[in-house]
Amino acid sequence: MHISRRAFIQTTVIGGAGLSAFGFDVGPAYAQAKTLKIQRTTETRSTCPYCSVSCGVIIHTLGDRAKNAIPQVVHVEGDPDHPINRGTLCPKGASLEQDIVNERRLLKPAVRRPGSDRWEDISWDQAIAEIADRVKKTRDATFVEKDQRGRTVNRCEGIAFTGGCTDTNEFNYLVVKTMRSLGVVYLENQARV
Repeated sequence: MHISRRAFIQTTVIGGAGLSAFGFDVGPAYAQAKTLKIQRTTETRSTCPYCSVSCGVIIHTLGDRAKNAIPQVVHVEGDPDHPINRGTLCPKGASLEQDIVNERRLLKPAVRRPGSDRWEDISWDQAIAEIADRVKKTRDATFVEKDQRGRTVNRCEGIAFTGGCTDTNEFNYLVVKTMRSLGVVYLENQARV
């Protein structure tokens, strides 16, 4: 059975009229249907964080951009002007809104200490200090000044770095400079675009 778009819309309108005959107030539903969900939103273009394809997304947020206002994400869609995905998204990219507005989303650093069975929230300053301390200890323990032939190599084989598809070229440039200054030789980036 083939139903045209026009027949579907006419049937829907007649069905709505039938509901109003039974006492249902369909006025609010019609008013909501006439206003677009993203009509008053702000568009922000971004990159999907999941894989190395780097699909473009448009994130629609509600909020008046006041100083203390927190914008609320109401819709995420593929960017039709993006040269990679041209508006399409895979299932993971299409569900990006659910990750952004998830009440279980982590908003601060957490650490699980050795022997503990729970995660403990810590401040950003404490997290950065602990990371710096562990990087220093690992570098000192695994730094190689000379290879087996006695040639100077100055490398750290105990640390590796991998980047993601959302990293900008500028960020990757700084990462490479920083990692090379530490002597890190195991550098990789997920983005191949």
